[in-house]
Amino acid sequence: MHQQSQRPRGRRLLASTGCWVLFVAGLLVVPSSQAGAASTYLCTGYSACQKAGYKHHGYAGSNKTMYWRMYAGHNCTNYVAYRLVKAGMPNVRPWSGSGNASNWGAAMSSITNTTPRVGAVAWWRANVPGAGSSGHVAYVEQVVSPTEIVVSEDSWGGDFHWRRITKTGTGWPSGFIHFIDTEIVNVEPPRVTGTPAVGSTVSATAGRWQPAANLRYQWLADGKAVSGATTPSFAPPPALRGARLALEVTAQKAGYTAASVVAPAPAPVAAGTLAAATPPVVTGEPYVGEVLRASGAAWAPAAESLVHRWLADGKLIAGQTGPELTLTEEHVGRSITSRVTARAAGYLAAQQFSAPTAPVLAGTIEITSPYAVAGLVRDQVQVGRRLEVVPGTVVPADAKVAYTWLRDGAPIPGATGPSYDVGTQDVGRAISVRVDHTRARYSPLAAIVAAGPRVTTPAELRLKAVGKPRRAVVRIKLLAAGATPSGTVTLTVQGRTQEATLTGGTARVVLGDLKAGRRRIVVRYAGIEPVLGTQGAVQVVVQKPPKKNKAKNKKK
Repeated sequence: MHQQSQRPRGRRLLASTGCWVLFVAGLLVVPSSQAGAASTYLCTGYSACQKAGYKHHGYAGSNKTMYWRMYAGHNCTNYVAYRLVKAGMPNVRPWSGSGNASNWGAAMSSITNTTPRVGAVAWWRANVPGAGSSGHVAYVEQVVSPTEIVVSEDSWGGDFHWRRITKTGTGWPSGFIHFIDTEIVNVEPPRVTGTPAVGSTVSATAGRWQPAANLRYQWLADGKAVSGATTPSFAPPPALRGARLALEVTAQKAGYTAASVVAPAPAPVAAGTLAAATPPVVTGEPYVGEVLRASGAAWAPAAESLVHRWLADGKLIAGQTGPELTLTEEHVGRSITSRVTARAAGYLAAQQFSAPTAPVLAGTIEITSPYAVAGLVRDQVQVGRRLEVVPGTVVPADAKVAYTWLRDGAPIPGATGPSYDVGTQDVGRAISVRVDHTRARYSPLAAIVAAGPRVTTPAELRLKAVGKPRRAVVRIKLLAAGATPSGTVTLTVQGRTQEATLTGGTARVVLGDLKAGRRRIVVRYAGIEPVLGTQGAVQVVVQKPPKKNKAKNKKK
């Protein structure tokens, strides 16, 4: 039946729809007792097929348009006409008469045969296995072998599909209509020349094609198209380092099936090379105390990061990784060079060196009279005292002086002035001060001045005595800032001496065989570092012993 420009109203018989195919559970169902597993669904529906990688080639958004005057929507003839128009044919039906699928092969018998080819139209006569009374048409997407093909199709009253058809069962097409699937032949394959590297241009020859055709280029990286890379030459960006490049050349000509050939590159994309543009320049005077600065190093393409290192007579200076270097006495007599290493993604690291400086020079600072520390008590450094630096004299006199107080040789945080208040944290520790002298173009000079022996702390003696008959109980407590007194104490009373050991700075002593009356008890503590010795006394009244009861027992 000839396809009209619009669908008539009311219910339409299947025979007048243009195509009809029925599938159940993925298998083709044909109206014949010989039906078998002749085809298998690969996908169903525009969206589902697209997600599965089976394209509808834009028909989902174009199916409301009539092509070759076929009915729009789900319709095998409109879908195939759309594909042929998109492939380059005009939107004019190439024959007159019925547009039903069953008539396609008959109307175009001159270009219809039994040879499947990509881009051909698979055609079913009316009422054969795989088609209804109006026949069926589909678009050949892949020819696996002469007996196996993959097609895409739409169906009247049905849905869009991709399916695989084999000739071993029923449902093989009645023929194949070759509208524009005459293939362009690649006579000489394209070739990629040169070793691909980041930032370097690799080129390719297009090869030779028969007949001559319009060529389209697409570079691939690990099999995927590179966006915008559509010319015969290509400079791989850093992101493609290590990827396998290939150039796909597609030949197109009206009336012919497009053909594509992929030419692989000879090797993976190698790292690029940063080219030196300008070397680093070192500024500053080569004297101790001066600062050298390196700048100006540049590469092509521009580096993403720079790493600075300094060398003295060609040997790396440890720990110096910035663009500035402060010269010290360790550099005296040595020439200084800057080395700058450039890095960029996808490129090999590159280095440049500055010209060496003249050998570093330095003067010498001398102390002509020594420094000292004041604030000691009887040559002792005690808690709570303020120590002060007594300046010496130096040559040259304008050398800068800085003070750093030390505790057991380590800097005390925040203690950088000419004076220092000794605290409990210093008890038992050695206090000293480092005097640093600096002057431009001179070697720095440091002098350590000891304050004295280790810090000591005075002891506070607290005594309490309680008199008993012929004895006294003495409680002793020694306190010292920053320390707990230990060792022994001696107690003297009535010309007799008794020792007691301190526990946690305290002791309880019982003095016996004392005469009644007021007695003076002297307590002495000799001291144990870092606690200084001390002494004290306490008065106590020793009681008389109680009188014995002389009452006699009376007899009854």
